[in-house]
Amino acid sequence: MSDPAPLRKLKAIGEDDLAVISSALQDAIIPIGDISFESGSGQFVFVANRFCWEAGADANTSVPASRINSGVTFSNVVVVKQRGINFRDRGVFLNLLAVTCTNQPDRDGPTIELAFSGDTGIRLETTGLLCHLEDFGEPWPTQWRPQHADD
Repeated sequence: MSDPAPLRKLKAIGEDDLAVISSALQDAIIPIGDISFESGSGQFVFVANRFCWEAGADANTSVPASRINSGVTFSNVVVVKQRGINFRDRGVFLNLLAVTCTNQPDRDGPTIELAFSGDTGIRLETTGLLCHLEDFGEPWPTQWRPQHADD
């Protein structure tokens, strides 16, 4: 068996950086019970079970697929809004599709959008973009590879 993918530790302070984190988190599974917003510190955090796209495993290769747990923190968050998510239903899992950043002229800081399958999402209004992703634990093999309509 080949060596497992190295653990990732990424930081985003700009839109290009966030695009890298978004691609690392594409198809991550996030339990609602592992999402938290600490309003006093302005930190929005979650734990994601992410597919290791960087290991080269996709539907067209024989490279073994793996997943790993990752902690994700967004700092400088002042408002959290949701669409189609009941945070009291802590046993539900969300499938993350993308993380994007937009600057709106009527706001002092950027807005971060977390888009999930099923037309659900979370919007973070911030005073400045700062995101950290850090893998923890060991990756484990999976036979389930995310499928997309264009695969």
